Amino acid sequence: MNLNKKFLLIFLLLSIIPIIIITTFTYDRYTNLVNKQMNEVASNIFESALRESVDTINEINRISEIFQFYSETTYSIVDDLKKYKVNDGSYTTYDLYKSRNNMMFVAKNLIYSNDYINGLFIFTPSGENIGYGYGNGIDIKLGYKPFEDDWYQSTLSLEGKIHISDITKKDFIINSKPSISFSRAIYDVYSKEFLGVLLIDCSPNVFNLSSINTLPDSALLSIQKNSGSVLYSNINDIKAPFTQKNTQILKHPLGIGELVLVAAINHEKLYHEFDITKILIIVIAALCCLLFIVISIILSHYLIKPITKLSKTMAGHHEYRLICDPKYLSRNDEIGILYNEYNNMLEEINRHVKEQYQNKLITLDSQMKSLEAQINSHFLYNTLESINSIAEIEEVESISIMSLALGNMFRYSIKTQSELVTIRDEISHVNDYMSIQKIRFEDRFNVIFDTPEHIGSLQVLKLILQPIVENALYHGLERCQTSGTIVVRAYTLDEHIYFEVADDGVGMDEAQLKAIRAKLAEPAHFTELGHRNKQSIGLKNIHSRIALYYGKGYGLSVHSEENKGAKISIKLPILKREG
Repeated sequence: MNLNKKFLLIFLLLSIIPIIIITTFTYDRYTNLVNKQMNEVASNIFESALRESVDTINEINRISEIFQFYSETTYSIVDDLKKYKVNDGSYTTYDLYKSRNNMMFVAKNLIYSNDYINGLFIFTPSGENIGYGYGNGIDIKLGYKPFEDDWYQSTLSLEGKIHISDITKKDFIINSKPSISFSRAIYDVYSKEFLGVLLIDCSPNVFNLSSINTLPDSALLSIQKNSGSVLYSNINDIKAPFTQKNTQILKHPLGIGELVLVAAINHEKLYHEFDITKILIIVIAALCCLLFIVISIILSHYLIKPITKLSKTMAGHHEYRLICDPKYLSRNDEIGILYNEYNNMLEEINRHVKEQYQNKLITLDSQMKSLEAQINSHFLYNTLESINSIAEIEEVESISIMSLALGNMFRYSIKTQSELVTIRDEISHVNDYMSIQKIRFEDRFNVIFDTPEHIGSLQVLKLILQPIVENALYHGLERCQTSGTIVVRAYTLDEHIYFEVADDGVGMDEAQLKAIRAKLAEPAHFTELGHRNKQSIGLKNIHSRIALYYGKGYGLSVHSEENKGAKISIKLPILKREG
């Protein structure tokens, strides 16, 4: 059996058998599940309504407690209210104005956080009221004294508990509309001294439960007092009257005043909807079986076709051809990953082979250059020794210095024991070169070496510093009208060796600097084995040698400003000595 048939069989078993089992089980257990779900729906709606109502009451309670405990660095509501215990002239109109402003600041923050609050007012024992009403000029009527009103007396009788009014229009509030008021007596928490009564006037929407009632046609929610007063009800949302049959009644006290949450949930409409579902279960099960058979055929073909094609391509491993079919390469799933990774693998193999081959050729080319440099070097060195001897006999110091320095440079260049030398030897080689150039240019420039003695024994690649100093001399200082300075610095930092060659010459403009940096960024390459060009001993050659020897991340970096000189930095790793 091939893979296509295996996949088809698996898909059919995984789809049809579960459908048959689930359909049988669902039909047999449907009646029990309906009853259970009805109870869960009723319970969820009721619990959500209960949580919402309790949260609202807790928020009202929290707001009322704020006025009993609120204090800042220089202001306390309780301390402020103590002024108005008695109307004995101990407070001024300015005191009352200041208290109302402070109260307004606190009230605004609470009103803006709770959009159902119309206003917050405190009625003091002295007859003064302090508070703030939100919108439409809501405020307490001038001269209003609540001492004889029922709501005030009821609030005092509760001794600090919250009193809740019915939905009524408050005549003592200017521009008032039907609302629910919460009132609470305020006492000094330490002395238990009565300081006033807080009135929180709220819109009837304070107990709005419509947002959590997921079945407004079947669930009647209301908040009532034990006296029968209704503070909230969604009876207007009920389109058809409830019958006692199949109606579930739930009640729960809200823990404040005489409030009770009542829910009447009618199951009749829900049962009707579930009856229709019984018929649909069988029809849907049959359609699902048919649909999954078709889907299984299409899906197995869809999945297997690209895998089969890839396996055939991979089987022909003697031909490393990239797959160019965009239908599979552009996919974002595992098939697309397989095809793209197969192409990436082939490209990586080709790139690796090409790099290995190219690096071997570059190494071979470098060795040929080194052999060329050694041709007749011994003859030249011996000749320079003879010139040095004659110059000393004839007492021509400049010729003696130049021939001795040049001889040292030839000897250093033809050393073949290792590609690595010490920093001390590399600096000495630069010093020999600068001795010759100083005589040639009649001391028109100065050279400063800043190389700590303790790093002199560290090993670096040979002949990487002198060409950079030569570059600074010819390109940086040769066109200067006045004397210049070249600074050669070496130091170590974080397991790396750094060289810096800086001059105060003509520098480079932005275009020149970009051209050099672009040249350095090019990978090492050659045009023809044994081919030579002007760049072979320049910055690019040094950068390529370092990159090939030490690896990516090491080499040269160039910094310059026009007429302000240039600085070339070399970054190398510190090599551990063997043995």
